[in-house]
Amino acid sequence: MQEVYRKAIEFKRRYPGTVTHHRLKKHSKIVEMHLNPGEMVRYVFVGQKNASPFDFFETAVVAITNKRILIGQKRVLFGYFLSSITPDLYNDMQVISNLIWGSVIIDTVKEVIQLSNISKKALPEIETEVTSFMMEAKKKYRKKEDI
Repeated sequence: MQEVYRKAIEFKRRYPGTVTHHRLKKHSKIVEMHLNPGEMVRYVFVGQKNASPFDFFETAVVAITNKRILIGQKRVLFGYFLSSITPDLYNDMQVISNLIWGSVIIDTVKEVIQLSNISKKALPEIETEVTSFMMEAKKKYRKKEDI
């Protein structure tokens, strides 16, 4: 079984309130396909890649690796979408808890990525994983820039 898919299912089991659909395996396969040699998956979560709490058809798999954040979505008929956020492009993150679900907004140099319909209980864990990875990775980038 794919590691990304296994971790996505684990996340879904821990936080069943997160809105997803049956295509998690296909979304996970997109992320797996784009892992570079030596890149290891540290954490995976799922959500809807949109800002609307009423749109349930844009599920995405988000994987934090030892080098970057990957967001994969398999299109229904053909093709796929993949976003890659490297530490040098990361600005900050916003976590929003609403009445039923929560949202995670990742601000990068080039775009703002909104992930919605996530279980409110999962928000602290997601924030901790993303923030700790980025703080650790940015230290490495700063050391390389100083050379």
